[in-house]
Amino acid sequence: MWTKGWDFTEDLFNFVGCKNMKKMAPGSMKQCLFLFMLCVSLLYFLGRFKRGFKNYTYHLSNTNFTILLWHWPFGQSLSLNGDVCWDLYKVPNCKLVDQRSFFPKADVVVFHNRELIQGSQKLPIELPRPPGQRWAWMSLESPAHNGNLQKFADVFNMTISYRRDADVTIPYGELLPKEAEDHVAQESPVNKRSLVCWVVTNYQDYHKRSQVYKKLNAIVPVNVYGRWANAPLSSTELLPRISPCYFYLAFENSVAQDYITEKLWQNGYQSGAVPVVLGPPISDYKAVAPNHSFIHVDQFTSVREMGEFLQQLAKNQTQYNEYFTWKQKWKVKIYNDWRERLCKICKHKNSLPQYKVYSDLEAWDKVNYSLV
Repeated sequence: MWTKGWDFTEDLFNFVGCKNMKKMAPGSMKQCLFLFMLCVSLLYFLGRFKRGFKNYTYHLSNTNFTILLWHWPFGQSLSLNGDVCWDLYKVPNCKLVDQRSFFPKADVVVFHNRELIQGSQKLPIELPRPPGQRWAWMSLESPAHNGNLQKFADVFNMTISYRRDADVTIPYGELLPKEAEDHVAQESPVNKRSLVCWVVTNYQDYHKRSQVYKKLNAIVPVNVYGRWANAPLSSTELLPRISPCYFYLAFENSVAQDYITEKLWQNGYQSGAVPVVLGPPISDYKAVAPNHSFIHVDQFTSVREMGEFLQQLAKNQTQYNEYFTWKQKWKVKIYNDWRERLCKICKHKNSLPQYKVYSDLEAWDKVNYSLV
C-alpha cells in the first residue's frame, strides 16, 4: 500500500481519499483532515497493542513447564503466590509450586539432599513417575557434608549444584557487568585499621585452614570473629566489622571442585577487604572471579612467605588498590533465595538432558575433595 521509500504523510492522505486537497471544498478538506488524524491515532495504538500483545503471548505461551519443590531446604518455606518466577525474576513460562498434588503434572521434581540424608523426607518411589518427568538432586553443600549417596543410584535425572558441570548451576555468587547507572556511585574509602580478619564458626584443629591460621597468626595479627572466637556477628554487623581490614581469610571448610561460597562473594568482595582464599585450586577461582582480585594460599611456598607478602602489600597503597580495579566494570550478585535458584531451571529447560540417569551419584559428587 505504501511506497518502500515512503513519504508516509502523502501515502496516508491518498489512502483516506484526500489526494487533491487543494481542489477540495472547505467542508471536504475538514473531513479529510479528520480521517487523516483518526488513521494516525489508530496506527499508533495498533503498534502499541501489537508490541504489548507480543510480550503477553510470549509470557503465556508454553506455561506448562512446572517445577515442583518436594520439600523446602532446611524447612524454611517462602511464598509462591502468583507467578513467582516472572514477578520476581522476569523468568517467563515457569510455574514454581510446592503442593505435592502437582506431582502428576510436574516437568521437574526437585529434592534437597540434606533432608533426604537425615531421613526427615523420603523419595516418593511408590508413585508412578509420569513419562518425561525429571527428578533433580539439589545441594549446595560440599561432598564432605552430603552424606552417603550410594542409595540414590539410578534415581535422579539431573543435578542442581554450585558445580559448573551440574545440569543447572546455582552458584553462591557471580559477577555481573555494571550498567551505566552503576558507575555513578563511588564507594567511600574505608579507614583500614587491621591487617587480617577471619570469621569462623566451625573450627577443627585437623582442618588445613586451622593450621594455616595458626601459622599466619604467629607471623601477623589476625582478628578473629564468629562463634568459635566467642564474638558472633549478626548479618548487619558482619561487613562493617570486616571492612576496616586490609585482608579477609575466605577459607572454605572443604576442598571441592568449584566449591566457592559466600566467604568470597560476600565476606570478601562486598566488605571491601582483599580476600585471601583457601579452597579449590586457583584455576577454579580464576574461572569465576576477576583476575587480580584475590590472593590464593597456593601462590606461596610457605605461610611465612604469604604473611610477609600481606604486610608489604598493605604498606603499598598503589599496589593494594589494584586489587579493586575490577569493580569499575563488574558488580557482585549474591544468590540467597531458593526461589530464584529454582526459577533458573526454566532458563535451561531446552538444554536439560532428556534420558539421563545418574547411575553413580556418589562418584559424581565426590570429585577431588578433602577437608581443609
